[in-house]
Amino acid sequence: MNAYERVIVKVPASTANLGPGFDTLGMALQLYSYIEMSAAEETSISLYGEELSGIPTDKRNLIYKVAQMIFDDAGVSVPELRISMYSDIPLTRGLGSSASAIIGGMFAANALIGYALPQERIFTLATALEKHPDNVGASLYGGIIAATWDGTQAHHIRLTPSPHLTTLVAIPQFQLATEKARNILPQQFSMGDAIFNVSHSSLLVAALATENFGMIRHAMRDRIHQPYRASLIPGMSEILDKAADYGALGIALSGAGPTLIALVDERESREEQLEQFLMDTLNREQITASTLWLKPSIEGTVALPDIEGRMFMDVVKGDM
Repeated sequence: MNAYERVIVKVPASTANLGPGFDTLGMALQLYSYIEMSAAEETSISLYGEELSGIPTDKRNLIYKVAQMIFDDAGVSVPELRISMYSDIPLTRGLGSSASAIIGGMFAANALIGYALPQERIFTLATALEKHPDNVGASLYGGIIAATWDGTQAHHIRLTPSPHLTTLVAIPQFQLATEKARNILPQQFSMGDAIFNVSHSSLLVAALATENFGMIRHAMRDRIHQPYRASLIPGMSEILDKAADYGALGIALSGAGPTLIALVDERESREEQLEQFLMDTLNREQITASTLWLKPSIEGTVALPDIEGRMFMDVVKGDM
């Protein structure tokens, strides 16, 4: 086992559910976090970027905690770490910020000890922590992920997104805790609603796998979580109902929200019309939001080449 003195990893953001695939479908996006990790005599954690404001910089830090999980699982002791992190992924907005931190921390720790654990083990450990495999699977493997979790083992199949597929995300300024978005959901669903979501999730996977873009509008419909979460995001119901009329292939709440994500065929020329519709609808509800055009990230989490002597942020800026 070859250990490394320092590792720097790059982790993509993710969107989960894609409408009907509640806790089972995810897609990586070209918005990134970077994590540097090395063994140290005393733990120190440095955070860069506005998105990381307020995060603990001691051993309560999530990246430190998940790194120790990897070391424990591999039977290795690395009690003190030097960690640096930069992120463009907004916190608690439905773009997989916690999943990217978990995967980044676990991947970096595993790389630091010479990749002692296989990727599948990292996926299972991360899923056990998150309780669902969609975000962590997308960030780890890249592309589009269909995944399951039985409480013990996570399994997945990865799809490569069409090169013509892009996304538009509308990110409201307010945060929405995943716990709050989950607590609003009922504990039981009718058989009709369950069948509706299973059929639409299956149709969506088939449409994405075969690049049948015309079917995505129908396939992204959902009855399990979005109708209940709509009360937390004014304007969401109208956006879900009408976005396809403004050029979206389909649209969904990204993860637990409040971000909304539209799938778009980049060969079409209605980008400005769609973006204007999203912003106008949210503005009418007095919601301040920003938009980003993000391609799916084909690549999952990777270790960047470590050039001796280069500072962490120099490496980040060079990659960006």
